[in-house]
Amino acid sequence: MNGSENMMGLGVRRNEDIALDLLKFVAGTVGVGRPAAAAAGFSGSSAAKPDEHVTQLLELYSRCLKVVEGRPEKEATR
Repeated sequence: MNGSENMMGLGVRRNEDIALDLLKFVAGTVGVGRPAAAAAGFSGSSAAKPDEHVTQLLELYSRCLKVVEGRPEKEATR
């Protein structure tokens, strides 16, 4: 085992790992990817499908990775 391999086990984290932790925090805080809870006696719009949840999570991960890498997001065109 050389020195660089040893350093990898001592807390050096990849941007992807940090972005994943950020995704977990944000998604858990705002409820992204979680089915909406139905209120008693009320049926609003239909709940998002699983593939829509996956798409939301992948988009959020991409945004988190850009933030961790310090890359600015493109501004929305008006």
